[in-house]
Amino acid sequence: MPIIHVDRELHAADIEYVSGRAVLVGPSDDTLVGVAATVIGIGHEWDAARFARFPDLRVVSRMGIGYDNVDVPAASAAGVVVCNAPDAPTVSTAEHTMALLLALTKEFPTQQARATEGMGGPAVATALELDGATLGLVGFGRIARRVAVAARAFGMHVIAVDPAIDSAEVDGVRMVSLDVLLTSSDAVSLHAPAIEATRHMINDESLATMRPGAYLINCARGALVDHDALQRALESGRLAGAGLDVTEPEPLPAGHPLLGRSNVIVTPHIASSTAAGRRRLFEHAFENALAVIEGRPASIVAPPA
Repeated sequence: MPIIHVDRELHAADIEYVSGRAVLVGPSDDTLVGVAATVIGIGHEWDAARFARFPDLRVVSRMGIGYDNVDVPAASAAGVVVCNAPDAPTVSTAEHTMALLLALTKEFPTQQARATEGMGGPAVATALELDGATLGLVGFGRIARRVAVAARAFGMHVIAVDPAIDSAEVDGVRMVSLDVLLTSSDAVSLHAPAIEATRHMINDESLATMRPGAYLINCARGALVDHDALQRALESGRLAGAGLDVTEPEPLPAGHPLLGRSNVIVTPHIASSTAAGRRRLFEHAFENALAVIEGRPASIVAPPA
C-alpha cells in the first residue's frame, strides 16, 4: 500500500475511511523516505526546500480549493503533481457566507451586547432587510453560485463579476464590471482566488466606490483585502460592516482594531469546517492523491515538469 503523509491529526472516521487502501503517516515529518503523497491543509509552505525532504513524493493534494501555500514551479521541478478538491468546501462555505451576511445585516453582535447589558425593547431601526437588496459576487465559481441561489431565496437581486466568464448572464445572474458591482451592491461577497492580480483588490480606491452603508463579506482569501483600508472605511462610516473568515495575517494578532468592532465579525478560517464539510475535504483530497498514484483521473491543477 502507498504511504501517504497527512499534515494534521485525523479523526477516527478518516482513518477508517482509508483502512486497507494506504498507510498514513504524520502529522510530524518523521517518516519522509517512501512517502508517495501528502494530503495538506493550509499549514506548511510547500517550497523547494520542503519538497527536497520528501524524495519519493509524487503528489501534493490540497484539502480545499486554493493552493497558494504550494510553490507550483517548485513542485513541477520536483516531479510532483499538485491537486485540489474544488467541490469539497462548496456547501459549507456558501452557508457560512450567508450566515455572516445575515448576522451583520441584522446587527447580531450589537443586539446581543444590548441584551447582555439588560437592555430591552427595540433599538433604532438600522438593520438591512435582504428582500430587494443587491448582493454583488466577486468571482462566480461553485461557492458563489450556491450563495446566489441562497440569496435569491431571500429575495435579493444578485449580480456578479468574473473575468473568466464572457456571458452577459449566467444562471439568471447578470454579469457586470467590477466598478458597476461595487457601486450597485448593498453587500459585496468575495469569491476570487489569491493571485497577484487580485491582491488587495479591495483597497481605499475600491472601497470609496462602494455604496455608502454597504457590507463586505470575505470567505475566500485574506490577501484580497487591504485591512488597513477596510479599517478606514469602517471608521469613516463608508461601510456598515464586514464579515471575515479569512484575514491577512491569519490569524489577526490579539488587539487588532478589526477584532474590537461591533460591526465586524471575524471567524478563524472555519467556513468549510462543518462536520460533513471536513469529511469531504479529507476524502476528496485523499481520493485525488490515490488516483494520481494509481494512474487514474484526478483534480490536477499542476502537472509535473
